[in-house]
Amino acid sequence: MTQDASGQAILDGRTALGIEFGSTRIKACLVDADDPSTVLAVGGYEWENQYRDKLWTYALDDVWTGLQTAFADLVADAERRHGVRPTTFGAIGVSAMMHGYLAFDEAGELLVPFRTWRNTNTGPAAAELTELLGVNIPLRWSIAHLHQAVIDAEAHVPDVRSVTTLAGYVHWRLTGEKVLGVGDASGMFPIDSATRDYDAELVSRYDTLAAGRIPALADLLPRVLVAGEAAGELTAEGAALLDPTGTVAAGIPFCAPEGDAGTGMVATNAVAPRTGNVSAGTSIFAMVVLERPLQSVHHELDLVTTPSGDAVAMVHCNNGASELGAWAALFGRFAAAAGVPVDSDAVFDALFREALSGDADAGGLLAYNHLAGEPIAGLDEGRPLFVRTPDSAFTLGNFARAQLYGVFGTLALGMRVLDAEGVGLDRMFAHGGLFRTAGVAQRFLAAALDAPVAVGDTASEGGAWGIAVLAAYTRAIQDAGRPASGLPEYLDRTVFAGAAIDVADPEPADVAGFTAYLDRYRAGLAVEAAAVTALPGR
Repeated sequence: MTQDASGQAILDGRTALGIEFGSTRIKACLVDADDPSTVLAVGGYEWENQYRDKLWTYALDDVWTGLQTAFADLVADAERRHGVRPTTFGAIGVSAMMHGYLAFDEAGELLVPFRTWRNTNTGPAAAELTELLGVNIPLRWSIAHLHQAVIDAEAHVPDVRSVTTLAGYVHWRLTGEKVLGVGDASGMFPIDSATRDYDAELVSRYDTLAAGRIPALADLLPRVLVAGEAAGELTAEGAALLDPTGTVAAGIPFCAPEGDAGTGMVATNAVAPRTGNVSAGTSIFAMVVLERPLQSVHHELDLVTTPSGDAVAMVHCNNGASELGAWAALFGRFAAAAGVPVDSDAVFDALFREALSGDADAGGLLAYNHLAGEPIAGLDEGRPLFVRTPDSAFTLGNFARAQLYGVFGTLALGMRVLDAEGVGLDRMFAHGGLFRTAGVAQRFLAAALDAPVAVGDTASEGGAWGIAVLAAYTRAIQDAGRPASGLPEYLDRTVFAGAAIDVADPEPADVAGFTAYLDRYRAGLAVEAAAVTALPGR
C-alpha cells in the first residue's frame, strides 16, 4: 500500500485525535492538525446507558472498553486508508456527555455509580439552588446531583473529595490533571462571564448553604480552562489505558476536556454571537450564543458557555431520536418477517422520504418521544406515546412526519421562550445522525424554529471531530507561544473556509403546519402526565 500525504502527517504526528463519549456511541476521529477539516481516520464503539436502582448510569468498565475499542478501530482505519499505523499525535482531546455526577473519595475511588444527565431525581435540589443562586439550575447539572445527595444525607457524602463530569474523569485518568473546559464546567456550576471561571459569589452562597456537610466547593470542582490552554500530557498510565498494545508513548499534549454541547458548537462553527446549533441524538439540545444577558430566569433555559467562555442559552431535552429509532427497528423487523429484509439506514431513509408526503400538520397525529423524564414538558418520568383522534389522517407519511415533529416538539417549546426574550438568530446549524438523510429532518427543524437551518459536510462526524479541532487549536496556540487568534476567527480561517454548507429556509406551509402540531402537542401533554401516573414502569 502506498503512503499518501495524509499518511505522512500520521507518520510525523502532525495530527489531532478527538474522542467523544456520546450517549449511544463512543467515537474517535483523527484530523490533520494543520488542516483540521481533513479527517484522516475514524473509529467507534456502540454502548447504551442502563437503568439501575431507578437511576440512569453507565459502567465505568465500559468507558475503558469503549475507549480502547474505538481507538483500535481508528488505528485500523488509518492503516486501511493510508498504510500507516499511528503511534503518536500532535494533540489529543476528550469530550463527553455533559452534566451528571461522578464523585470520588480521597484515594480517587468512585463512591457511587455514575449518575448521568438523564436522571430527574434532583428536583428538590434544583429548585432550592435556583432560588438561592438566582440562576436556573436544571435537574441534570452536577451541582444539582451533588446537592440532592447532600439533602438526602446519602452515606457517601462525607467522603466526597472531588466531583467531575465524564469528560473530566477520562481526561484525569489519561493525564493526571483534574481540569475541565469552561463549556463543560458551565454545566457543573454557573460561570462568571468576566472571569470565565466559577462564579465566586455563587460559590460562596453554596458553601454557606452546605457548610459542615461537604468540603468547600472550590476544592471539589475541577479547575476551569478556556479553549487553547494546555491541559496536561498523556501519562504512562494513561497511554496504557488508551492503547493496551503499548504502541502509543506518553507525553502527548491534551486540550481541555469539553462537553458535547461545546464540541457541537465547534463542529458547526456556531461559537460567535447570533449563531446557534442543534445536536440530535439520544438527547436533543439547542445552543444560541447570546449578544446580551437574558432579562429573566426561565426554567426552560440554562446558561452555559462556548469553549472560549462566551455566554450561551441552552435548551436541553432529555429525549431525542431514540423513540424514532425504536419505530424504525419495528418496521425493519416487519420487513424481515415479510421476507424482504432491509438495513437500518434504508428503513430510516424510507420513513424520512415518506414523511415529505405527509400533511403539513401531520394529519392530526401526535408522537411523544419521552422515554425519560422531560423537565421542559413538566414530566418527572417518560412514557412514549403515539396518539390520534378518530378523524385524523392515519397514513404512513403523516405517521413518519409526526414522529419527526415529535423529536423537535419539546425543543420547540423551549425555543419559543428564547424568541419571546428577543434573542437574535441569523442561522441555526444542525448536526447528528438524524440529518444524514439529506433535507428531511433539516427542513422540519427549520419549520419548528422558523429559522434557516444549515448542515455542513462535517455534520456526521459531530462532536468527535469538534474535540479534535479543539485539540488542533490548542496545539497551534502552543506552537505559536501565544493566541494567534480567537476561536471564532480560527474556525472561520482554518477549518470552515472551504466547507460545503447546505441551508434550508423555513417553508411557510411547514411553519404553519408545525405550529398547529405544537399547539396540539402542548395540549396533549396532559395525556402524557396521566400516562406517567396510570402506567408505572415494569
